[in-house]
Amino acid sequence: MSGTTTTKVLATYDGYQADFDRLQGGADAVRASAALKSLRQDAMQHFHRLGFPTTRMEDWRFTSVAPIASRPYALGGPVHVAADQISRFLIPDLPGARLVFVNGRFSPALSETKAVPTGVDIQTLGDSLAGGLDAVEPYLGRLAVVAEQPFSALNTAFLQDGALIRVDDGVVLEDPVHVLFISTAPGEAAVTHPRVLVVAGENSQVGIVESYAGLRDTEYFTNAVTEIDAGAGSVVDHCKILRESLHARHVGRMQARLARNAVVLSHSITLGAAALVRNDISAVLDGEGAECTLNGLYVAGRNQHIDNHTTIDHASPHCASHEFYKGILDGDGRAVFNGKIIVRLDAQKTDAKQSNKALLLSDQAQVNTKPQLEIFADDVKCSHGASVGQLNEDMLFYLQARGLGRARARRMLIHAFAIDVLNRIRHEPLRTQLDLALLERLPAAAEEPA
Repeated sequence: MSGTTTTKVLATYDGYQADFDRLQGGADAVRASAALKSLRQDAMQHFHRLGFPTTRMEDWRFTSVAPIASRPYALGGPVHVAADQISRFLIPDLPGARLVFVNGRFSPALSETKAVPTGVDIQTLGDSLAGGLDAVEPYLGRLAVVAEQPFSALNTAFLQDGALIRVDDGVVLEDPVHVLFISTAPGEAAVTHPRVLVVAGENSQVGIVESYAGLRDTEYFTNAVTEIDAGAGSVVDHCKILRESLHARHVGRMQARLARNAVVLSHSITLGAAALVRNDISAVLDGEGAECTLNGLYVAGRNQHIDNHTTIDHASPHCASHEFYKGILDGDGRAVFNGKIIVRLDAQKTDAKQSNKALLLSDQAQVNTKPQLEIFADDVKCSHGASVGQLNEDMLFYLQARGLGRARARRMLIHAFAIDVLNRIRHEPLRTQLDLALLERLPAAAEEPA
């Protein structure tokens, strides 16, 4: 690391510390409980101890966060956003409540509350934390561990607001909750630290759509953390959608714990144009009979880098996991997929499957893929597969022979490759909206490389 870069990184640390000191002692601190201040302080100490990850670390070998570490992002502040400005990021016909956050702070005017069954709590973390940590203390920060994860530590250090979705034992929430985080930085580059906490009681059901979007094509940094605690026999259906701006940088962690017979379905859809994306998705199957499904689709184009790191930890016997990721890269797009499956010593009768496929549309595009299996039990069924390829010229010729232009034929084949992931999403309005967003993105990808 050069002296200039080191100086910039140190200035970044100083900037975060200054913002943190203002947060802890400013106007918002009046409403913050002593327990919340202590949680933040502990997290900030861990962040300084851990520091930003570097490419010398195995998990970050192909992804440099130097553009984040050497940039003095200011803590995002309140900005007025009109309803028509976010309309393209809404999901028409999707029933259920909608919570909208602008630069990390809840916007009542843009949100929409709906009647929910008894036993369902949908509120902002800001409101919940105002009364102390008692309601969320058993869950908040227990899954996304600040002692091991620097970006999670930074998020917790600046914990102010976010979404809390809690469903009591035996309660079924039919309609998914849409949590929309909007970033807009009209002046200096800003950073926000969104937080989502989902607590599903025993034998409950809940769906969450968590989406991130940028209003302007400006530089900003989103550092997001989502924690999902799935009680025994519960079903949690979670979808994360990224439609950030061209110059945005997004680091996100989703951490889930599954109790006995719990089911968690996670869909990670990255269609935005962020310059740098890092998605860390981890699930611990902590009870016998738990089942986890991770599906992912990403599109990386010119000057974009998308890194998906997944970990499924089979910590109990008779559990199953299914993982299916696809990527489309054009221009000089870069991508990383690292999928790790851990089978603990006592996790007999594990059934784990992983598949990762990437489609390269230009000679400059590049993907680094690394499937990992760490198996310590002997009575298991585990498999993984990874493939990287280009469009099939025979199929292109077949379509052109039937009257299609080459660009349209390429587009059809690319769409067919991607739609397999979107079709796994249960909610039809969400599938339709994502398919439209994908089709908007495909014309550039379908162009013949120079």
